[in-house]
Amino acid sequence: MRDRVEKSGLQVDAALAAFIEGEVLAPQGKDSAAFWAGFAALLAKFGPVNRTLLAKRDALQAQIDAWHTERAGEPIDQAAYQAFLTEIGYLVPEPAPFAIGTVNVDPEIATMAGPQLVVPMLNARFLLNAANARWGSLYDALYGTDALDAAPALPGGYDQVRGAAVIAAARAFLDSAIPGWEAALTGGTSEHLVAQKPGAFLFGHNGLHIEVQVDPASPVGRTDPLGIKDVVLESALTTICDLEDSIAAVDAEDKLAAYRNWLGVIRGDLTESFDKGGKTLTRSLNPDRVWGDLTLPGRSLLFVRNVGHLMTNPAILLADGSEIPEGIMDAVVTSAIGALGLAGLGSHANSRTGSVYIVKPKMHGPEECGFTNDLFDGVEDLLGLPRHTVKVGVMDEERRTSANLAACIHAVRDRIVFINTGFLDRTGDEMHTSMRAGAMLRKGAMKSTPWIAAYEARNVQIGLACGLSGKAQIGKGMWAAPDMMAEMMVQKIGHPKAGANTAWVPSPTAATLHAMHYHQVDVFAVQRELALRPAPGLNDLLTVPLARGVNWSEAEVREELDNNAQGLLGYVVRWIDAGVGCSKVPDINDVGLMEDRATLRISSQHMANWLLHGVCSEAQVMDALTRMAAKVDAQNASDAGYEKLTPDSLAFQAACELVFKGVEQPSGYTEPLLHAWRRRKKAS
Repeated sequence: MRDRVEKSGLQVDAALAAFIEGEVLAPQGKDSAAFWAGFAALLAKFGPVNRTLLAKRDALQAQIDAWHTERAGEPIDQAAYQAFLTEIGYLVPEPAPFAIGTVNVDPEIATMAGPQLVVPMLNARFLLNAANARWGSLYDALYGTDALDAAPALPGGYDQVRGAAVIAAARAFLDSAIPGWEAALTGGTSEHLVAQKPGAFLFGHNGLHIEVQVDPASPVGRTDPLGIKDVVLESALTTICDLEDSIAAVDAEDKLAAYRNWLGVIRGDLTESFDKGGKTLTRSLNPDRVWGDLTLPGRSLLFVRNVGHLMTNPAILLADGSEIPEGIMDAVVTSAIGALGLAGLGSHANSRTGSVYIVKPKMHGPEECGFTNDLFDGVEDLLGLPRHTVKVGVMDEERRTSANLAACIHAVRDRIVFINTGFLDRTGDEMHTSMRAGAMLRKGAMKSTPWIAAYEARNVQIGLACGLSGKAQIGKGMWAAPDMMAEMMVQKIGHPKAGANTAWVPSPTAATLHAMHYHQVDVFAVQRELALRPAPGLNDLLTVPLARGVNWSEAEVREELDNNAQGLLGYVVRWIDAGVGCSKVPDINDVGLMEDRATLRISSQHMANWLLHGVCSEAQVMDALTRMAAKVDAQNASDAGYEKLTPDSLAFQAACELVFKGVEQPSGYTEPLLHAWRRRKKAS
């Protein structure tokens, strides 16, 4: 049992209290007694509202469940369905046309277009890699991945043949993005040349920078007619430092470690030492890049993703011994850390416009967005920050938010800097909301359904209609396969072509490759064209993806269950046993995919839905889980610390509960069960 101290009626983990007071408040000259009194008052004000909003979620779900149950087997009449959703308050009136009023937004968010990383806050090395991914070597990205259509590198040393192919590909990219670049290197001029210094030339295109490095004496430069040793691209403009789906943080120990890493990147002194090839290396944050009078940021602009409204955490208890809402704790602590950076108390500035950027996930509808807006008002008052210092990114990943997106944006209209889409969580909520309407399509078929197309298009169109272009990001989701860069280069250009000025990538290398797409597509020109089009209506968005009239074979049912069970177990075993919330997890075909908690939501909800509607039996699900446990064990055989998924293992039991108790989980979320099982594992 960890020690606690009393602070204005709150029972606070002693180590967390010491961290907040000594490392966050003291450097800013803030009075700790006043802080805790204000924190307690804020909890007294917003805690009950938080609980009321969660109760409303449950009440709406119960009404929707009853509506579908009464009409079991009948086609869904869209007019009647939407009238019902309006009557119960699930659908709300559209606001009158408006434009967001957000100000003091950094250009990486407002006026630039480029890749975005999402990184688990608990992994300091990954966190530093992501923050430093603002600039990346195109030569390395092409040489070391399958993005280059050339023979793979030979083992050991430098492969001259592949190196020549890399140089040719990089030159072709430069010819396309910045025609006339060679003239600048030979004493001429180029309209794209921004600055130069000995050995390096800086070009600009579509708001991004390209650095051509020249050293004829270097091993690579000797092979190039102009002595070019590398081409460096401005890559991950922004990074989301994640406290939510990509980490396993269930108690004060975990939260403190995460908050400490956030402080480290904000203060600029986070370092991480590790062994590589028998040598100890230490990683730290990159400095800015200086070109005479021109200084460019050396690091990605950082968001912090707080948790949603659902969970509580034992790090701080109320006087009655109950846990406080974790989302409120995150809002206060991450903003207080961000304020330290704004006060100039770190070696590196994150925001240069005086803002703290928080991504808020899993909000259901405009009322919950309004609650976040009010909460952030309260946090600013507590910390003495000007109004709307704390900006918000709204994750459009819940059905009630998608259906009321304009009203959600309106609720945070003076602090919003980000909206995005995400297939996995959004599909999980799609299935849970309509759980009792009938059996859902197979998971793979979901991507070609009307609601998905409407969801992706509405997100962009509504964002543009609300004035986000030039003030905020409109984002798209993750490319999950970090080893499949050739396919990413084919597919992911669709995101800027769809009007998204950012999209998620799984690694710094992927960020450098995806940055090429933003030279191929002028996103803001695309947005200007799209702004003239109307957004799709609600009919497609609210078309439930049911498998009416489909009779799957036994083999098809087995195949779908196996796919779900393998993905579920492969992720759960790392979450429960190792506390790893995001990693490259082999799928059923042994392809490594970057997975986070959203994977569990869609897989567990899909199996729960098929069980509920008799597509499969409990015995079939258990058979799939048992067989896939053996496969996951084999996939992790090289890990000396791995514990097998036996029927008695906590991870296997957790996976079973996620399926068999899936219908009753709030909004289909996995967090309540995962947190409970992870705490049991830590206690054991």
